[in-house]
Amino acid sequence: MSTPPTVVTVRDLTKRFGDFTAVDAIEFDVRQGEIFGFLGPNGSGKTTTIRMLLGLLPPTSGAATVLGIDVLKRPQDIARRVGYMSQKFSLYPDLTVDENLTFYGRTYGLQGRALARRKDEILGLIELDVQRQRMTSNLAGGWKQRLALGAAILHRPELLFLDEPTAGVDPVSRRNFWRLLYTLAEQNTTIFVTTHYMEEAEQCHRLAFIHHGRLIADGAPAEIKRERMPGLVVEIICRHPQRALAALREAGIPEVALYGERVHAAGPDLDQRLDELTDLLQQADAEPRSIKRIPPSLEDVFIANVRQTVELRNVNQ
Repeated sequence: MSTPPTVVTVRDLTKRFGDFTAVDAIEFDVRQGEIFGFLGPNGSGKTTTIRMLLGLLPPTSGAATVLGIDVLKRPQDIARRVGYMSQKFSLYPDLTVDENLTFYGRTYGLQGRALARRKDEILGLIELDVQRQRMTSNLAGGWKQRLALGAAILHRPELLFLDEPTAGVDPVSRRNFWRLLYTLAEQNTTIFVTTHYMEEAEQCHRLAFIHHGRLIADGAPAEIKRERMPGLVVEIICRHPQRALAALREAGIPEVALYGERVHAAGPDLDQRLDELTDLLQQADAEPRSIKRIPPSLEDVFIANVRQTVELRNVNQ
């Protein structure tokens, strides 16, 4: 199969606010029809990047094109061809579901029967057809997110930008929302979604990790886990995980992180040294109950790459 065309191209894109660099010379591509995940903690530069790609914020340096449009030269041409859903719910709470869609549909230039047909299609897709006369303020959080998505795709955008679309939404609503995203992707809509939920990142076709404005990894989830953290992770379940954490770090194991009551550790040939680890934890009175090999998660990879990036930055300084 041929590679889908590129719809977003970013090269050396940088944004500074005074002495603060919010986005630092990032580069990536987004292909047509894929769900591209932009993954990073709050304050890492995700929203600033989206605002530049939407033509709302001029870059300090670098270049980017969106659907072939240069964000520096023709930013005003981007809005009519893309959809955007912000992290903060931005529809009108004192309008009904139907009235909100009517308002946004007219904003996009839809009128009459074309608008009515498109509203019916959207309400069916987001499963709000039986609640179309309900006040938006009375919708639960997950349904509000669906409505916001519906408003963003009324004009059939080629590219959809979603900025933390499921922040603060319960897990069931998040799962249902992602089903909608896959439906849109199957209809050849390209989706650029920012998130800090690792389980959502696993569902993307490709990813880019951003930390303190810098890209630290990109590629398909399986590719990132294979190439950026080869080998397996050792998962440790013990009665005293904090003691285990301290003992492993003191022993010089490079990658150690706490996940609730579980400890994940990774290092050269570590999965071949389980007996040695057991002795180490017993000596630390961590009382190990289970030590086993597991494949690395995206969270394991992200933590490891952040640590490596920070260490490299400290060396260069």
